[in-house]
Amino acid sequence: MEKFSNLKGLVAPLDRANVDTDAIIPKQFLKSINRSGFGKNLFDEWRYLDNGEPEMDITKRKPNPDFVLNQARYQGAEILLTRTNFGCGSSREHAVWALQDYGFRVIIAPSFADIFFNNSFKVGLLSIVLSVSIVDRMFQEVYESEGYSLEVNLDCQTVTTSGGESYAFDIDPFRKSNLLNGLDEIGLTLQHMDLIKAFEEKHRINQPWLFK
Repeated sequence: MEKFSNLKGLVAPLDRANVDTDAIIPKQFLKSINRSGFGKNLFDEWRYLDNGEPEMDITKRKPNPDFVLNQARYQGAEILLTRTNFGCGSSREHAVWALQDYGFRVIIAPSFADIFFNNSFKVGLLSIVLSVSIVDRMFQEVYESEGYSLEVNLDCQTVTTSGGESYAFDIDPFRKSNLLNGLDEIGLTLQHMDLIKAFEEKHRINQPWLFK
């Protein structure tokens, strides 16, 4: 998992509440357990005017010019600003995979669905909760200023605007440590490889019949 410490990134505004996981990555694209390749179908039913199916050539599809991610000013955005209850619906991990594969590293919202929130930290996607009033202010600023960016400092737990306003956010210390060190659940386990090997060797000696 990629380490996360500090990011200054372009912001894309998704001005919708209760965005569910089927909207984030529609069910017909859940054909793989690999984490890559889902970004091209992120928000598929909103990004395109035609019906999307697996293996379609996206260069031949019809983008929806009114959808935010298709607008030139938001190309390359790494921070998604959105509304309450983001990621509700099913428990599919593919939703966070699609957002990350598209290029987002931070999601900012007043609230998240619990399962989505937990899943995001497992792949290094930082989900930040800020108050409704702060999010409202950021939406106004991003619409008014093309190229609007935010700086996210995980170590200090702050989000800072280009105007210098800084907002603190909470994060579980264990999750914070994992992000700063780039450790997912597998990485955490591999830190104890010597102990695991010692246990396996002892197990082999004490119960050799299990290894025949």
